[in-house]
Amino acid sequence: MKAYVIALETIHDQTMFDAYRQQVMPTLATFGGTFVVRGGHLTVLEGDWPHQRTVIIEFPSREAAEGWYASPAYQAVIGLRQGSSSGSLVIVDGPG
Repeated sequence: MKAYVIALETIHDQTMFDAYRQQVMPTLATFGGTFVVRGGHLTVLEGDWPHQRTVIIEFPSREAAEGWYASPAYQAVIGLRQGSSSGSLVIVDGPG
């Protein structure tokens, strides 16, 4: 069953966040992660959406998504995301 990492972010330091964006790409390949949504224009239709940026990454399984997040390669760059933005990050199972 596929799994998705969903991030809602507000960027506070664009330069640091750009460094994260460049370095995160190679961390995904080993785990089969691919971007479904990477920022882009969004329209809030209902409720509150407090963050300006939404990212959805598809993985072949929950195990792959969890493995990516815990991997030494991702942990080496996670501080750039956390230091340059605020928001939420979740893993959600796909339909199965």
